[in-house]
Amino acid sequence: MADLFGDPPSGNNTGKDMPPRPLADRLRPRTLDEVIGQQQVLGQESPLGVMLAAGSLSSIVFWGPPGVGKTTIARLLADATDLHFVQISAIFTGVPDLRKVFDAARHRRANGQGTLLFVDEIHRFNKAQQDGFLPHMEDGTILLVGATTENPSFELNAALLSRAQVLVLERLAPADLDRLAQRAEHDLGRPLPLDPQARRALLEMADGDGRALLNLVEQIMAWKPSAPLGTDQLTQRLMRRAAQYDKGGDGHYNLISALHKSVRGSDPDAALYWFARMLEAGEDPRFLARRLTRMAVEDIGLADPQAQAICMDCWQTYERLGSPEGELALANAVIYLALAPKSNAAYVAYKAARAAAKKTGSLMPPKHILNAPTRLMKDVGYGKNYAYDHDAEDGFSGQDYFPEDMGRTEFYAPVERGFERDLKKRTDYFAKLRRDRQK
Repeated sequence: MADLFGDPPSGNNTGKDMPPRPLADRLRPRTLDEVIGQQQVLGQESPLGVMLAAGSLSSIVFWGPPGVGKTTIARLLADATDLHFVQISAIFTGVPDLRKVFDAARHRRANGQGTLLFVDEIHRFNKAQQDGFLPHMEDGTILLVGATTENPSFELNAALLSRAQVLVLERLAPADLDRLAQRAEHDLGRPLPLDPQARRALLEMADGDGRALLNLVEQIMAWKPSAPLGTDQLTQRLMRRAAQYDKGGDGHYNLISALHKSVRGSDPDAALYWFARMLEAGEDPRFLARRLTRMAVEDIGLADPQAQAICMDCWQTYERLGSPEGELALANAVIYLALAPKSNAAYVAYKAARAAAKKTGSLMPPKHILNAPTRLMKDVGYGKNYAYDHDAEDGFSGQDYFPEDMGRTEFYAPVERGFERDLKKRTDYFAKLRRDRQK
């Protein structure tokens, strides 16, 4: 089935006794110029535009959500370059099937005909299967066009990616969806029986998916109401399309990244929005509670030591109340974290200390801070000249506790925000005392 759609061909049926073709099939574009949206890859100065103008098309991987034109554009690229179009799906195709595809393409090439092989859901092929494409791409047997809804960086082999250009296709904007709805109305010969507000609601229901929109349009056109429907009537008759979200895939990581960065950016409204988006998509609230606690530790730290405790309390409240009431406790944590003073000084100090520990290996602590429970250990200097801090008038000896071959290193640099402002006064105070003791 096509993903994006153009001006309708004449006639809705292919034969007198044939049932009507689906609307999405009838509105399939016939040229690349008829494709709605995706100008970032189809415009004259875009990657595909430049390749087509130069008459040199390379292998491509289309990355984008469903219903935005991956299959349609691949088919039209074959038409534009006089290549034989072959379409397979990684879900239903095994190694024997691939051999047959490659053999047919090789035979076609020997007869002067190139092959554009379109592989839907290409990320579902394993590493060995992906490697199987490489020799046929390199010798020109096939021009590969892959399509995936998952991040190619994580799902496709580096060898395959090095031989193909990744092009990102985007969700259709409301204006693009409206143009698509107008084409459907032209094909059906009448307007959608919706008032303006309901029409906008319909476009929102499609959630950027052109194919989903045309399926909804086809349902609505079958109703034939006596008067245009309002938003309430529309939503009663139609279910809103579920948001694109895979708990183990790219959508999951995109949304948690948006939530994390909104909290880090001290925007409680945006943070609440992304938090709600994830809940609406079915995310486990316990995962969100864990990530909120991580934000408190990583991005707020000692600027507000209470933030971590609040996250733990809200997490525990969720466990006691369950959904949906307990989710309000997590929302409280989202707001608190977004408005808390921010500091990653402890996080930076921790990473620097880990790096130093890895670099310095097995350096011994200085002997003066080692315990000496035996005579031999005392004889070799363990504990010698240790200064007991409580014996000092100000409770601070100023001794060096780093390995002798390493020297003193400063990892923690508190910021002038929140509680860390007080901690900075303390670190500065001890640094001054340490300098005075060394004079």
